[in-house]
Amino acid sequence: MPSLELGLIGNGQISALIDRAGTIVWGCLPRLDSEPVFSALIDDEAPERGFFAIELADCQRIEQYYERNTAILHTELHDGTGNAISVTDFAPRFQLYGRRFRPGMLIRRIEVLAGSPRVTLRLRPNSNYGNGSCRVTRGSNHARYVLDDQVLRLTTDLPITALLQEAPLVLDGPVTLALGADEPVTESIGDMALRFFHDTRRYWLEWVRSLAIPFDWQAAVIRAAITLKLSSYDDTGAVVAAMTTSIPEAAYSGRNWDYRYCWLRDAWFVVHALNRLGATATMERYLRYIINLVAASDGDGLQPLYGIGGERRLDETTAPALAGYRGMQPVRVGNDAYRQVQHDSYGAIILAATQAFFDERLARPGDESLFRRLEPLGEHAARLYDQPDAGIWEFRGHEKPHTYSAVMCWAACDRLARIAQRLGLDSDAAHWRTQADTMHAHICERGWSPARGSFVESFGGDRLDGSLLLLHELGFLAANDPRFIATVEAIEAELRRGHHLFRYVGDDDFGQPHNAFTICTFWFVNALAAIGRHDDARAIYENLLASRTTLGLLSEDIDPVSGELWGNFPQTYSMVGVIHSGLILSRPWEAMF
Repeated sequence: MPSLELGLIGNGQISALIDRAGTIVWGCLPRLDSEPVFSALIDDEAPERGFFAIELADCQRIEQYYERNTAILHTELHDGTGNAISVTDFAPRFQLYGRRFRPGMLIRRIEVLAGSPRVTLRLRPNSNYGNGSCRVTRGSNHARYVLDDQVLRLTTDLPITALLQEAPLVLDGPVTLALGADEPVTESIGDMALRFFHDTRRYWLEWVRSLAIPFDWQAAVIRAAITLKLSSYDDTGAVVAAMTTSIPEAAYSGRNWDYRYCWLRDAWFVVHALNRLGATATMERYLRYIINLVAASDGDGLQPLYGIGGERRLDETTAPALAGYRGMQPVRVGNDAYRQVQHDSYGAIILAATQAFFDERLARPGDESLFRRLEPLGEHAARLYDQPDAGIWEFRGHEKPHTYSAVMCWAACDRLARIAQRLGLDSDAAHWRTQADTMHAHICERGWSPARGSFVESFGGDRLDGSLLLLHELGFLAANDPRFIATVEAIEAELRRGHHLFRYVGDDDFGQPHNAFTICTFWFVNALAAIGRHDDARAIYENLLASRTTLGLLSEDIDPVSGELWGNFPQTYSMVGVIHSGLILSRPWEAMF
């Protein structure tokens, strides 16, 4: 039965998910949001397609781990009589000729660890979400897989006959397999793969070495940072919310969504987390992405999400030929949330851009020209902050004036005031400060419930919402403000389940939520730390780290009873939480020496 015990490899162009047995069960080519060539993760009722397996006969024991501080995955397979192999999986990424080399290529290298292992390879790509065909042709050292929309080439030093016939083969030395675009390899595939391996390894080690990590939980934070880096599409700077589509938020819930797109909200959290680690290049590329979105909008409002190439239309359909994760359809392609009104997007854009005006490390810091591009977003925020929208949780059945959306609109105007002050634009700074102060007072009046004794989900409402835990982090309220403390305590009383937190309780478009929302639990950790409950915060954070997969990854949701992971994977929101909470809770380096 499929599970989310998966490893992620990638290079900023493509990615793949590999299960505990070393089988690639998910992967989209030639970019992160393409049709899945490997779809077994959400199609387990069709065992004849959608995977790339390397099987050791009589396999009895499996060990899987990342090469330290890299995105290179090792899977060791041991049989019952002392034979063993190691499978090394990675997608090449390194500097070449002054630019990032990140081909749409997956490399798998098999090495003999002991004995004379007997191995079977099964490469069965899928096409057109289960509706397409796959025709195979062969060459002397390669096989071509002709799909409906692309042609893939597997180049190898393995006998092609053994590959195409899926015949068991006794290995007596290393084997290399490189899968990618239909382009010939003009050198020894083994030599090329080894060179790519060492260059890729060197790239990741140097990138990690540049991070400003906390003293505590270093390995967890590094793995989260690498995962966020893999979620950024280098070509445009977009950041996907997750690599997958339609992993349900809970069993048979119908909450199956396609997350292979760029939510402005999620991307801001990712950029913010990497910035705090000192990895500013992702922000610079994302800034170019959002500037292009703003320019293309011609002053119109922003969508909450876009395609990773800036595509505006992401019409939602289903793929009935795919059985779904553990048979739980539907499998959705596209996401109609792009049609929604979500006012927090204005704050997400401006918050993401703000550091560009204050960080002296950047090659091209923010200037007045960028500020003028951002100002129309602030005008939208000031006009719309108290108007109904779908909210951060993208309700499809109703709209309200959501408190979190209003606070994010306030943050947009507040940051514009700070940016204008930084640039010496005194009249603009005064204008935006007046806007922000007016909005702040109105939100405090309308978003506060005297009956609840806390801030609530929407103006005049009475429901609690996990997003209100961010009131301090966004700078809206001080940590010692009695209103913030009261809100944290009210949310804890109603939304906490053990060491986990729900985003809300009560019915929504799909009935009652059944699983905790992982990022809300991290927000709860941060809020507890802010109000001085450090021991509670650390206990919950440690439990979240224990909830990760064996390889240190998290999905969107967690069953608070069983601890099982649900939702799309790996979820950038959740990996952001590992970083942000770790930075907040860690002991300082200076105190340890």
